[in-house]
Amino acid sequence: MIYKRSVNYYETDGMRIVHHSNYIRYLEEARCAFLKQIGLPYDKIEEMGFMIPVLEVNCKYKMPAKFGTVMNIEVKIKQFDGIKLTIGYIVTEEKTNNRIVQAETKHCFTNQNMKPISLKKENREIYETLLKYQEQVEK
Repeated sequence: MIYKRSVNYYETDGMRIVHHSNYIRYLEEARCAFLKQIGLPYDKIEEMGFMIPVLEVNCKYKMPAKFGTVMNIEVKIKQFDGIKLTIGYIVTEEKTNNRIVQAETKHCFTNQNMKPISLKKENREIYETLLKYQEQVEK
């Protein structure tokens, strides 16, 4: 899935480039759009009683983006075992296809008390949807 986003002026710093912390927000926006696209919007997951906290973020900044840059954020499930989920992102400049950021986020599924749960046991619908998408990516 590709999520498209333009850089806003307020997201830039004194060097007139995107402040590094904003990429974490872009990844979250892309992740939410991805989950919605595959039929698992965050609000639906939370209504079912599950949370998806972020355990880790890894960003490699390749080149700066500036105000007005249109970015394409490619989102893929890299690993999923029913409890933990790793999502990969490649952020490119739409005009040139140059890589801006390569990143991944690691998550786990919990109940509302933040206790880790296994979706394989707790919710087959979410489990099978994520597993199915991962299998499609890997083929």
